[in-house]
Amino acid sequence: MFKWLLVIAVVVLGYVWWRHQRQLAAHERTAERAAESARQNGAGPGAAQPDTMVRCRHCGVHLPAADAVRGGLGPYCSDEHRRLAEG
Repeated sequence: MFKWLLVIAVVVLGYVWWRHQRQLAAHERTAERAAESARQNGAGPGAAQPDTMVRCRHCGVHLPAADAVRGGLGPYCSDEHRRLAEG
């Protein structure tokens, strides 16, 4: 009886180990595909960094610093808000 329990335990442990190895391999393949896709789309380690965001001093909306209108007191989302805030 003990002999059969030992055989069953070895078979179950072997199956669990085999499934774990398959899941690890699938995870590695998925990670490799994602990295390859990122390299093809230009989103790898050398990709451009996100723009710095600034807040309009008049209305408080956040926008990229490159799109902001510069005023004497800070960034604004439009010329009208710069004019209203600075007079």
